[in-house]
Amino acid sequence: MWLADDWKDYEIIDCSEGEKLERWGEYILLRPDPQVLWNTPKDNYYWKKLNGHYHRSKSGGGEWEFMNLPKQWSINYKELTFNLKPFSFKHTGLFPEQAVNWDWFSEIIKKSDKKEIKVLNLFAYTGGATISAAKAGAKVTHVDASKGMVTWAKENAVSSGLAEAQIRWLVDDCVKFVEREIRRGNKYDGIIMDPPSYGRGPKGEIWKLEDKIYSFIELTTKLLADDAIFFLINSYTTGLAPSVLTYMVSNTIMKCHGGSAISDEIGLPVRESGLVLPCGSSCRWTS
Repeated sequence: MWLADDWKDYEIIDCSEGEKLERWGEYILLRPDPQVLWNTPKDNYYWKKLNGHYHRSKSGGGEWEFMNLPKQWSINYKELTFNLKPFSFKHTGLFPEQAVNWDWFSEIIKKSDKKEIKVLNLFAYTGGATISAAKAGAKVTHVDASKGMVTWAKENAVSSGLAEAQIRWLVDDCVKFVEREIRRGNKYDGIIMDPPSYGRGPKGEIWKLEDKIYSFIELTTKLLADDAIFFLINSYTTGLAPSVLTYMVSNTIMKCHGGSAISDEIGLPVRESGLVLPCGSSCRWTS
C-alpha cells in the first residue's frame, strides 16, 4: 500500500461504525466512510469534541451538523495551501490520501531533464494534483466539467503562490476535450486522471466507470508524447482491484510506449489504532 503519511495539518484520529474521525487543521470532523466496517471502542477524547458531523441518511445523501465550524478555512501540505469548506455529499474539497501520488509525480517532474514538461489533469476537481505538478515545475492543463470546482482550484493555486501562466484552466467535458486535443495534435509529457465512478453530462450523457474507463485510457494514450514520463489513474470504485488498473494500462499505454506499470491501494494512517484506512487504488506508469 502507498501511504500518505507526510501530513502535518490532517490526520485520521480514529474510525468506527462506518465513520472516520478526522482533524483538518484545528477542526475536528466526523464523516461516513464505506470502508469502516468495524465496531471498535470510541475512547478518544475527540469523539465528543466535534466541529462538524456529516449524518448519512438511510434514504441516500445526508446533511451536515455544525458545532463552531467556519464556512471556510485553510490547511497546508508542504508548500501547498488548500482552502476547505464543507459542502453536500460529505466532502471538504480535498482528498488527503492523494498526497502520496502528488509526491510521486512531483519527484518525477523535478528529476526530468526535459526543458518543458506539459501535464494534463483530467477530472481535476479542486486542483490538488494540478498545483502539486505546477509547484514541481510543470505547465499544467486543468480540466473539470464543474465551473465551481475549477474556480475553487484557482483559489487554491493563488493561495499556494503559483503564477497564472503555469496553469491553463478549462471547464469542459473530459472525453470531448481529449478528442479535440487529439485532432489538434497536442501532446503531454504526463497525464493524471481521477475519473468518477458515476456521473451525468449536461446533455444527459452517462459516465459509468466500469463501462467507459478502458476506452478512455485508450483514447488518452494518443495524447502522450513519444518521450512521455508518467501516467497516473486513480479509482475510488468499490470492488475494482488495483490489478485491474495495471491490466488496462499494460494493454494500452505500455503497448504503445513501453515502460512499466504498477498498481496498489492508497491509504491514510489511523492514529488511535496504528493501522491504515484504505482509500482507493492507483496505477502508476513510468517510461
